[in-house]
This record gives sequence, C-alpha cells and structure tokens, in this order.
Amino acid sequence: MVSIRQNVYPDVLPDFRNLGVIARALLAVNAAALVGALFASPQFGMALERFVEAAAFVEPLLLIVLVALFAFSPWLSRLHYSIGCAAVIAIAVALAAAWHAALLGVVYVAPPPWWRTLLLAPAAAVVLLGYFRLYAKAYSPALAEARLQALQSRIRPHFLFNSLNAVLSLIRRDPRRAERALEDLADLFRTLMGDARRFVRLADEIALLERYAAIEQLRLGERLRITWELDSAPSDALLPPLVLQPLLENAVYHGVEPATGVADVLVRIERRGDRVRALIENPMTEEGSAHRAGNHMALDNIRERLALFFDAEARIETASQGARFRVEIEIPYKTDARKVA
Repeated sequence: MVSIRQNVYPDVLPDFRNLGVIARALLAVNAAALVGALFASPQFGMALERFVEAAAFVEPLLLIVLVALFAFSPWLSRLHYSIGCAAVIAIAVALAAAWHAALLGVVYVAPPPWWRTLLLAPAAAVVLLGYFRLYAKAYSPALAEARLQALQSRIRPHFLFNSLNAVLSLIRRDPRRAERALEDLADLFRTLMGDARRFVRLADEIALLERYAAIEQLRLGERLRITWELDSAPSDALLPPLVLQPLLENAVYHGVEPATGVADVLVRIERRGDRVRALIENPMTEEGSAHRAGNHMALDNIRERLALFFDAEARIETASQGARFRVEIEIPYKTDARKVA
C-alpha cells in the first residue's frame, strides 16, 4: 500500500494588500449592509433608502480600516495567526470608535448608536477573518490537485522518452554532454517533486528554463532557435514553481516540433514598475493547431495556479499575430517569501 504524506500548513492572515482580498471585503460588507436593510424594511424603496444611509456611514469607515490594514500588512503577516486576528479586530474596533466620535461633532450627521458600532465592527472583522480562513482551506485541495496535474501533464511522456533516446545516442561519442543532459533532466524532475505551495525565485525558474531548452536543443538541434531577452528580468522576484517552463514546453511542442525548418522561439522577461511580465512566443503551423486543445488545457492549468497564488493580481493572455502565437503572463513583483494562504 502506498501512502502520501501531506504537509500541514499553519493558518495565516490574508494578504491585505491583495486586490482580491480588498474586493471581497468591500463586497461582503456592502452585501451585509444591503441584507440588513432589506430585513429591517419590508418595502424595497425604504430598504434602499436605509442602505444608502448605512453606506454613508459604513463605506468611509470600511475604507479607513482597509487602508490601515494595507499599511500594517507586513507587520501583521509576522504575527502568530491568533495574535494577528486579535490585532485586526482591535484595529477595526479602534477605528470604528474614532470614526463614531468624529461624526458626533458633525451636527447634520446622525450616526448609529455607539454600542451598535462597537458591536458590528468586531463582528464584521471576525466573519471576514473566518471567511478568508475557510477560503484558504477550501482552495488547498485545489492547489494539491493542480500540483498532481502538473506532475501528470507538464512533462509529457514523449518528451521524457525522446530526451532519454537523445542522451543514449550521445553516451559513446560525447559522454560529457550526455552527462550534462542527464543532470538537466534530473534537475527538471527534482523541481517537479518540490513543494508546490512555496514560491521560487525567478532566477531559479529561468535556470530551469535554460536546462529544459538545453535538453530540447539536444534532440531538435538547429531546428530550435531560442532568443533570450532577460536583461531586465528581476532575479529576486517570486513566482509559483513551474509556471514558465510549461509555457516554453508548449511553444516547442506546438510551434517547433511540427515545423519542417528552423523555428524561432522568443522568451522575454522584464520588470515594469511593480509588475513582472513574461512573454513566450512561437511560430504557428497547421500541424501544431491539431494540438491546440491540449494547449488550452495547459494554459487553464497555469491560470488556475496563478489565481491560487496571486488571486486577482495575476493575469495570463494569449494572442495570435500573423504566423506567431504568444502567451503573456503578468504577476505582481514580490520579494517576500510568504506562504500561500
């Protein structure tokens, strides 16, 4: 019987600088205010009026709390989960009390009773923290499934067999090159077996790309020509493992292998402000179009993994221009090795 040992990851606070976290908090609080207004007023018109009045008080307070959590996010991420939750609740209560006191000085504004403000603020914080914890727990199996999909489909069997055959053909006439190819192949599979929940440095991912390209160059020879534009690549940027290598593998599989002549592949990685942009471009052929369904499956896999790591802050786009097919990824530029919640 084969057993799989699963790693247990501690609870962590959500990243309050993530756009997805901010958007969910805004939607959840406004939805709760709307439901409360509908429950308090049976008529829709009156409920809508109540909601507008509540939003006039809640929205500024919510934005103030989110700005404070955004500012304190690096400090909060270093705290133990239970202490961090207590700190978040304390921040929400303190700002709610300050906001209520500030409104008391405005004659034409009638804030809700103070006890209601000091009751609803921590209640909303507790509910949101619980939601984000459940959200992280719910997506943990999906991340494990994405890793299994990567293990099963990212390194295709035909690539492994062809690479081993190419190495066998080199053992006698160029044993050193064959040894290097085996080392590259071992590094590639070692990365596959690594912890898929942890970020990797862009420098390591680029090194993996180069190892993979060297293996493919071994069997495709002059048919494969790769242009590397990496001078502006931030080597310290963090990203999920095995995001770029499958894209290069797709470029080779769909654009180079079916071609009869030399096929040019472009790999460009650069930093633009607080974003990291990666572009991989390959030629399109009629034979390669037959594999397009598999290509979409691979892209959907990567899109899901980017969403698991970066939520709404990452994007992946594809485009066909003339006889070229391009895949572009953008992720936030991060250098802190935080665990994925």
